[in-house]
Amino acid sequence: MEQVVPGRDPNGFDSDPICDSNDLKEAGDEAAAHKVLIELCQADLRCLDAHAHLGNFSFDHRPEYAIRHYEVGVRIGELSLSPDFDGLLPWGHIDNRPFLRCLHGYGLCLWRLSRFDEAGRVFDRMLWFNPSDNQGVRFLIDDVRERTSWEDRREKR
Repeated sequence: MEQVVPGRDPNGFDSDPICDSNDLKEAGDEAAAHKVLIELCQADLRCLDAHAHLGNFSFDHRPEYAIRHYEVGVRIGELSLSPDFDGLLPWGHIDNRPFLRCLHGYGLCLWRLSRFDEAGRVFDRMLWFNPSDNQGVRFLIDDVRERTSWEDRREKR
């Protein structure tokens, strides 16, 4: 995967609109943070990290909305893979992370929406792409396979 971030200065270590958006969100200016991400998508839809972070904005309260952002990122990312791709996308390669973040958010939303079979397939795929499982899917997949609701799992913790 090649990470696409419009407006990032390749020579400037601290020039990253995604980080700027995260900083704005942490400072409490969610509207400005959201605007940065929307502008990144408008500049280039291939900015998968913008899709992932837009999904994150809605994940806690509106998974039915968040899933759209994650799925767009997944579908755009899949266009970079050959139809018969069976290789790895390890987390250690930083450019793979936006796609893996989109897959993770997409799988979590599917689970939250009780679409267990689809969520299980997404999580299986994530484990294939990144066997070191830096996102911790291995801790979730049994609950998805057992059709444990998102709410019931959260209560177990």
